[in-house]
Amino acid sequence: MSCLHYRETELYIENSRLKQVAEKFGTPCYVYSSSALASNWQAFDEALKSIPHRICYAVKANSNLAILHQLAKLNSGFDIVSLGELERVIAAGGDPKKVIFSGIGKSEIEIEQAIKKKIHCFNVESEAELEKLHQIASRLNTTVNVALRVNPNIDPHTHNYISTGLKENKFGIEINKIIPLGRQLASASHLRLIGIASHIGSQIVKLNPFLSAANRLLDIYLELRKSGINVQHINVGGGLGITYHDEHPPAIAEYVKALQQKFLKHPVEIIIEPGRSIVGNAGALLTRIEYLKHTSQKNFVIVDTGMNDLLRPALYNAWQAILPVELRNSEKRTYDIAGPVCESADFLGKNRTLAVQPGDYLAIDSAGAYGFSMSSNYNSRCRPAEVLIENDKMRLIRRRETIEDLFALEKI
Repeated sequence: MSCLHYRETELYIENSRLKQVAEKFGTPCYVYSSSALASNWQAFDEALKSIPHRICYAVKANSNLAILHQLAKLNSGFDIVSLGELERVIAAGGDPKKVIFSGIGKSEIEIEQAIKKKIHCFNVESEAELEKLHQIASRLNTTVNVALRVNPNIDPHTHNYISTGLKENKFGIEINKIIPLGRQLASASHLRLIGIASHIGSQIVKLNPFLSAANRLLDIYLELRKSGINVQHINVGGGLGITYHDEHPPAIAEYVKALQQKFLKHPVEIIIEPGRSIVGNAGALLTRIEYLKHTSQKNFVIVDTGMNDLLRPALYNAWQAILPVELRNSEKRTYDIAGPVCESADFLGKNRTLAVQPGDYLAIDSAGAYGFSMSSNYNSRCRPAEVLIENDKMRLIRRRETIEDLFALEKI
């Protein structure tokens, strides 16, 4: 559910006017709702309260330190995919002992540092990674917790770029190799098999793919037990979708209830790795209209926000609601909302009906996940500010980059 709401003609997050946010901090500007963030995380925790569980927020969705700090205070764990994300979690007050390290390309330096920081577990994606982990753990004379990430070959019915559980995807270990690897790990001197894991994709809006993946994990768990291998946890991954347009994803409680029913009779901890479903609808991106451009083919709203600030529409052809920060009682027209970047793919929305004028502010809804975290300096553009709303208080949690920031690391 979106954190945006109108009061009469003005758009708000919590008790803060977005026009005031835009005027105070400038645009483009990412704005997040503290209460929406907390309530989404707590919905997972409440739904899982009847069984042993661990919620590991997927840091890649939004890695701002203030966001991570708020989740750490809620006792969240974290799912990371790089050393940089691990250091962010620690800097934000997160506990490395509650961290799961996923990702297919972990480097030797990343593995070594994660071991030294005493993270909870590595989600292992290949036999080659297992070998490298064993070598490093042996050199450090320690034992490392691992979970085998299964590729269950299940179609999540989402965008091809964010599908991760099909056999042609680069992620995970083929399902027929899991049991032999489990038996092999039973006698490994520096690796301890504590779990099995799966993650089939992102922005999934139907229950069936999740339940199919859970069935595969349960089959593997039971077969491991027959071999005398008792893992401590089953990691069902993340991927629950949110509403951007006309999707109807399961509610968090419905999704969790359906999953936990699969594992109720078994003495394992359930790990879940939500990202988008915690922070996606908890944020918006504010932008200012620079020009209205009318051609024989199209009407354009030209804004100060580009694909470098919000990549999802250009990358995935993603649809996100675009709302006036102040409603006008004037004629509406159909526009394409385009940015200043020199690419035809630089659009934020197409065929949107709006009553607007130059200088007006727009809010791009549900931009809390994969917004700022995927932003760049393409066209030598400065990345936006980020603001956290707590009731009627507006707190700057990342200043806008300056021109000097763009080349601070470069030398002639």
